[in-house]
Amino acid sequence: MSGIFITFEGGEGCGKSTQIKLLNDYLNEQGIQSISTREPGGTEIGAELRRILVTGDKSKFDGVAETLLYFADRRIHLTNKIWPALKEGTWVISDRFADSTTAYQFYGHGKKIEMADLKAIYKLAVGTFEPDLTIILDIDPEIGLRRSFSKADGMAVKETRFESIGLEFHQNMRRGFLEIAKENPQRYVVLDANKTIEEMHKEIVELVEQRFIGKQWKLI
Repeated sequence: MSGIFITFEGGEGCGKSTQIKLLNDYLNEQGIQSISTREPGGTEIGAELRRILVTGDKSKFDGVAETLLYFADRRIHLTNKIWPALKEGTWVISDRFADSTTAYQFYGHGKKIEMADLKAIYKLAVGTFEPDLTIILDIDPEIGLRRSFSKADGMAVKETRFESIGLEFHQNMRRGFLEIAKENPQRYVVLDANKTIEEMHKEIVELVEQRFIGKQWKLI
């Protein structure tokens, strides 16, 4: 029996980290072995790549370089952490995966990298593997950016490289996530993130129960 791979996607400040922690805690309380992780930064090497990617000057490299760095992190993440955990039957909940690369580097940067190239890199690094469920937390970029900058004020290391790019980038990225979701409604679910933490958690738990109940696991 293999584990379940759930990814959370969305713009800055949409509340992914909080909801991932709550869902992971809930699953463990139900007796389901679950771990949470993130991209970039889900491994020791990934933490070094995260520092390079999400801190510093917004224009220190272009979208193509970003894409290659993200997929390097993703390959290491998969081989060192995600695939071994799933093979053991553990559920893995990830804060971002390949859909973020499409939304940020393809849509956000104005399609400066070809989709065919993006798919070729995905095939090389990931193969045919994809998440069992992707939850996109949708929020107005202006609201999300305010949340994100407020959160960053309390951080020792300011991970605000993408926040500083500008509103148009984040609006493009949001449109990208919504377009991606339309392509495969079986895997993607878009949720309105402009709700309380408790309301969002309840909605996510109900979604996960409905999606996987009666299959490999029973969550109630």
